[in-house]
Amino acid sequence: MDGAFRFLCQAESRRLLLLMAIIVALVLAVQYFELPSIEVFTSLFALGNNSSSPNGESSLPSKMVGTVVHENDSNSTRRNAVNETGNGARASNMGKETAEGEEDISPKNGYLSKSNGGLNDYFGLFSNGSSPDNLVGVNKSSTLENGENIVSVPPELGIAPAQGFYLKQDVIKDNISSSSSGSSDFDVAPSASPLINSPSIPSDARARSSLASANSSMSLGKSAEDVLNDNKNLISLSNSSLSGNVSSENSIPAQKKGTRRKPEKKSRKPPEVVVSISEMNDLLLQSHASPHSTVPKWSSKVDQELMSAKSRILSASATKNASELFLPLYRNSSMFKRSYELMENMLKVYVYQDGEKPIFHQAILDGIYASEGWFMKLLEVNKKFTTKDPQKAHLFYLPFSSRMLELTLYVRNSHSRNNLIQYVKTYVDSIATKYPFWNRTGGADHFLASCHDWAPAETRGRLLNCIRALCNADIDVGFTIGKDVSLPETYVHTAQNPLKNLGGYPPSQRHILAFFAGNMHGYVRPILLKYWGNKDPDMKIFGPMPHTKGNSNYLEHMKSSRFCICAKGHEVNSPRVVEAIMFECVPVIISDNFVPPFFEVLNWESFAVFVLEKDIPNLKTILLSISEERYVEMHKRVKKVQKHFLWHSNPVKYDIFHMILHSVWYNRVFQIRAR
Repeated sequence: MDGAFRFLCQAESRRLLLLMAIIVALVLAVQYFELPSIEVFTSLFALGNNSSSPNGESSLPSKMVGTVVHENDSNSTRRNAVNETGNGARASNMGKETAEGEEDISPKNGYLSKSNGGLNDYFGLFSNGSSPDNLVGVNKSSTLENGENIVSVPPELGIAPAQGFYLKQDVIKDNISSSSSGSSDFDVAPSASPLINSPSIPSDARARSSLASANSSMSLGKSAEDVLNDNKNLISLSNSSLSGNVSSENSIPAQKKGTRRKPEKKSRKPPEVVVSISEMNDLLLQSHASPHSTVPKWSSKVDQELMSAKSRILSASATKNASELFLPLYRNSSMFKRSYELMENMLKVYVYQDGEKPIFHQAILDGIYASEGWFMKLLEVNKKFTTKDPQKAHLFYLPFSSRMLELTLYVRNSHSRNNLIQYVKTYVDSIATKYPFWNRTGGADHFLASCHDWAPAETRGRLLNCIRALCNADIDVGFTIGKDVSLPETYVHTAQNPLKNLGGYPPSQRHILAFFAGNMHGYVRPILLKYWGNKDPDMKIFGPMPHTKGNSNYLEHMKSSRFCICAKGHEVNSPRVVEAIMFECVPVIISDNFVPPFFEVLNWESFAVFVLEKDIPNLKTILLSISEERYVEMHKRVKKVQKHFLWHSNPVKYDIFHMILHSVWYNRVFQIRAR
């Protein structure tokens, strides 16, 4: 009897064990199919081993919710950049620093978000030529979108999209322009010289030094060139991992007048292809030889006037002396002078009255995005260049503010700008339906001026054919040299006096070799700080500087430095370029694929230094290779070019207002194609 009972117990135990084995097998199978590239037991038990780091934060890089990775706030810089599809440009990253390292935390004018686009706007992504057929498998580096949230999924995780999410290919390099001919792909090598038109750099200065680990959280373990050329890994460092000069990423500073709203951080990869400044010069010539513009559907008198202007500019006689112009500043001073005179005598702009405030016809005149506001305000009240007769117009202005578009419509923390893009598209559709002018040229004679970082994404699609004056003048996100205009990003502290603190010390009183201060946005600045922060008495390279009254400490450094470093943040543009010129400091631009302002006419290599991002380890050697004689001449030219970057309440000849308008005019003249 006892033996039979034991036999039954053993049989029952075996059945229970078999049942448990089946359950475990099912669980493992589910885990396997959901997370094929992650070890099963790691995925099962890792969350239970959530140890804390010394600073009290979780040591896990991310939290798993369903099958979607949500980044911890303290580690949000792992996210990949948001990429656009179809014939649009890759969306620019969200936000950038102010000139002083300040950040906004709320919309300055108090405009509240009104809509978020949602899935309806997401489906609108296919309207630009993309289709569900473009969706790719989970074995590629990709992003998950649900119309509001965009979550980066590294390829090594192999995570399948959750229900309701769509998977798009993570395009490293998007189409430059759907309307561009021959400029959509730049199969060129980076320039061999990090400094154009300067004494040659010794060969030993080219040696790439290895990055030493300053601390464990910032250890890169590669040379700057290796890191910048490694397209498999993001260089994303949170401010909390840097030295004491850098404020915590999680700290929220008080809002200050004219500063940005605190952005939602998204890291960018280094560009896959780097276009040097000398190669940009070649692209400009190619653009003039082979215009991007479409042929008008019907001829117009204004087309003949533009063709005549083009002929007269090309045949301009050599200018040997011009009291108002310093000739070495320009690519071709004769062509610039003739073009400017023709603009003054001929140009007529029709300003659309369509569009409601605050997104249209409302200007912000201070802060980081002031350029678009000042230009809008001054053009709309201008009597000389504007016309109420569209038949006489050479150009048509779309008076919208990309900054006000963000403040009015963007839903904070939604990670979606689809409703912003759709809003602009709807406006253009209404213009094209109501008036015949857009359809005549496909928008080629229309233009806009937008300084917000998101403007390249907001003006994709149909607007790619018009002339876009953009502060974010990045070849890698669709800026077309010879058609688009690089808009100077000017940080205006007070709208009543935009020229406050203008000027700087003479070369003999500039005792600092190079200066930079600002938040560690993007991947370039941490490398700059790692190599040169607090390591060389000649190189004053800092994180954000402590606030002083009137920002006197920052301004004093700008005015006392020979070279002012203009390092890219989240985007290629930086207000430091114009700041350096205002304070008579020679700009050192470290921003691959950035097209400098007024590139059509200015010879930037005559008064600025261009350093490739991979050459940051050699920065001091590059600067010291510039002779004293050459430096003094560059400083002189910075002072001479300054007048082209100044805002005036009442515009004066050759100032920034006229230069922006001239660049738009000049590009239209050289893009005109007769029917």
